[in-house]
Amino acid sequence: MTIELKLPDVGEGIAEGEIVRWLVSEGAPVKEDDLLVEVLTDKANVEIPSPVDGTLVRILARPGQTVKVGEALALIEPSSAKVPAPSAERPKDALATPAVRKLARDLGVDLNAVGGTGAGGRVTEEDVRQSARRETGRAQPSGAPGEGRIERIPFRGKRRMIARKMAAAKTKVPHVLLVDEADVSGILAERAKLRETGEREGVRITILPFLLKAVAAALQLHPALNSSLDEEREEIVLKKVYDIGMAVDTEDGLIVPVVRNVTGKTIIELAREIERLSESAREGSLSPADLSGGTFTVTSIGSIGGLFSYPIINVPEAAILAAHKIVKRPVVREGEVVARDMMYLSLSFDHRIVDGGEATRFLNEVVRRIEATAV
Repeated sequence: MTIELKLPDVGEGIAEGEIVRWLVSEGAPVKEDDLLVEVLTDKANVEIPSPVDGTLVRILARPGQTVKVGEALALIEPSSAKVPAPSAERPKDALATPAVRKLARDLGVDLNAVGGTGAGGRVTEEDVRQSARRETGRAQPSGAPGEGRIERIPFRGKRRMIARKMAAAKTKVPHVLLVDEADVSGILAERAKLRETGEREGVRITILPFLLKAVAAALQLHPALNSSLDEEREEIVLKKVYDIGMAVDTEDGLIVPVVRNVTGKTIIELAREIERLSESAREGSLSPADLSGGTFTVTSIGSIGGLFSYPIINVPEAAILAAHKIVKRPVVREGEVVARDMMYLSLSFDHRIVDGGEATRFLNEVVRRIEATAV
């Protein structure tokens, strides 16, 4: 008698997931706890194991399909024998780096169907792109309008998850934007002093740890910005921890891992954690725990450029702060015009929870903390 393999409740309020790929084929023998399918949630990729020994007789949810928690993914015929058929009968998984796997998911390419040209048969980025081009060429009839001038990429995976979350946040939450600027000359000087220590510790010192410390200190004085709205219970939930998300730009889209206990870490410790999370985000190896439970988010796009932006709140948080590029500008100090390193800050906040006065006082405190070491 067959049993259903269902999408389990993986926690963190996740209600659905998108099928990324099946790790075994229909008809393949499986053992209890063998990983069967990779599912993308709005937190991270998770792999679902087999609950029993047996045979995967039918796949019900195909790659790219979104399924709800509790819905059936496949049918498994339990085995009466203690040990099912040898696992060697299963198709071998293609060799590829996490970055190449992400690219294949974005382009809708089955890695197991791609001939790897890399060392040991490893599938390379160019292998995936060539396969995608071949598939696109077969799908479009000769002479079709726009042939050779457009490329169609499947709208799924992390890109689709990000789109859904951003659309829901912008539609549901009344965003308000507040912009200010901060003199970061003192922080840059402090960073320069710490670089030697960072080199000894094997960690790169950026401006982000200083920003996180300033934000966390300001949140302690303005708890409304470190809250969320529980609409079901009609309660504002004030957070007593300062776990700040940091937006990371990856090939697969924007990822927001969480730096825990910012108030309890030194600049060096924060720099090390930021480096670890950033690398893991770009490799696609973050755990669900790395991506959940944030109380506030900072997005630092200054290294890329842009004068200032209007960031979208990382729901259910109450606010998000964007830090922009540092530009040397003339400012007045003690009646004199001097050149200082200035940076714009954009604060988006949920007007259901936070009023303009409180948001302004919070941003004033962030700026004050940033400029506290000004020389």
